[in-house]
Amino acid sequence: MSTTVSTIVDARGQSCPGPLVTLAKALKEASSGDLLELLATDPGSRSDIPSWAEISGNELLESSEVDGEYRYLVRKV
Repeated sequence: MSTTVSTIVDARGQSCPGPLVTLAKALKEASSGDLLELLATDPGSRSDIPSWAEISGNELLESSEVDGEYRYLVRKV
């Protein structure tokens, strides 16, 4: 599987559920196996994104936070 990000989803400045909705739309356009990077500033994304990935069957590979900016790597299954 590729480790190259195919799409950067910039949801910075959006409040809940904005980052999740923006990511879901991007995943609909992505191909199976694509790696998407989500950038968000909404603290709610810390719980929303992992829960959604588990429910949706997509794979959350990485999550991090630096100075109030959250970064997630999600692989479309």
